[in-house]
Amino acid sequence: MSLKERLQEDLKSSMKNKDTVRKSVITLIRAAIKQYEVDNRVELSEEGVVDIISKQLKQRNDSLVEFEKANREDLIEEAKSEIQVLEEYLPQQLSEDELEKIVIDTIAEVGATSMKDMGKIMTTIKPKTVGRADGRKINELVKKNL
Repeated sequence: MSLKERLQEDLKSSMKNKDTVRKSVITLIRAAIKQYEVDNRVELSEEGVVDIISKQLKQRNDSLVEFEKANREDLIEEAKSEIQVLEEYLPQQLSEDELEKIVIDTIAEVGATSMKDMGKIMTTIKPKTVGRADGRKINELVKKNL
């Protein structure tokens, strides 16, 4: 079953079970997928769908940080539950050790020696970690290992 089909089935079941958080998150994901497909006149692959879900997750994580700064408990709980639903549709996240190994290998592969090579490193790492690691975390590890 493709990710799009799974989203469709989960949307139906969340409507039946009156799970409003799951329903709204899945609806947002499907709308983002549809918008991308219409704008670019393409049929998204599994990787493309994962990329869109990753972007949605990043938005929620960024919002969560802001909500915590503002002490908005109601919005914090909502964001956390949305993040939990989004993570169900992403591949297994890389552990910090696995991610650090990929970073170190990529630095060696690119031959990076200074922060000037940051762009090359990030460009090379991105396809290896799509949907499986947060860009901010990758960035921190690259800085630490350069």
